[in-house]
Amino acid sequence: MLGLVGGTAVGYGVQAQRPATPLPALSQPGLGYPAESLPKDKAPDPLSDKEDRGRRTEGDLRKLIVAKPKGARESRLPVFEGGTMPVDGWLSTAGYSLEFVEEDLAFQDFVEDDIRRIAATDWARGEYGQVAVRLVQFRDGAAEGARYHAESQIGDASSDTDAEGYQVKGSGNARYFVYPVRNKPGYLPSYEARAAGYRGDVMFAIHIFDTKPISKKDIRTLAEQQLERL
Repeated sequence: MLGLVGGTAVGYGVQAQRPATPLPALSQPGLGYPAESLPKDKAPDPLSDKEDRGRRTEGDLRKLIVAKPKGARESRLPVFEGGTMPVDGWLSTAGYSLEFVEEDLAFQDFVEDDIRRIAATDWARGEYGQVAVRLVQFRDGAAEGARYHAESQIGDASSDTDAEGYQVKGSGNARYFVYPVRNKPGYLPSYEARAAGYRGDVMFAIHIFDTKPISKKDIRTLAEQQLERL
């Protein structure tokens, strides 16, 4: 299990090696391509981005990151201890691996799981609060990677709190969590909330850290808005 640094314990499970399931043969008579293409005036209109989500995620993935909440500003420091700042809205696989405790093993897992690209942003909020948003897209033929990555983070987030979290509206797989305060002598109180889920070949993760209480609405709203954009 690979934990996230910065006081969190989100793990990343190695993707199961599952062979592709072959499609059944077409047995219905009369199926096939038409002998001639349809006239232009009878051809169906192309799907919109809303109808064809696959086309939406083929563009600039950074544009799909949820908008900064009111009062948030660009962070000057990495959200994760030992991590790196996103460069022009992107993280390399190596940079993403630095956000995990076992960074070498994380990097190996991510390469094997065929991560395509990682869009990322870090925000600052209030005096000490920080927010990290990650969109992790997997290559063609590895769409299950998004599912496994999200389920792994959700499973570890649940084990950290001994709770199942809360379901994100509009999704059967995304969940969000709000943690009890962590107090340590000589340090300010530590609050944390996180959310994770996936749609298609893109997995999203949102982390909020602060020295002041984080409401369910804060993380829920970000998760719902992020899911809607995918």
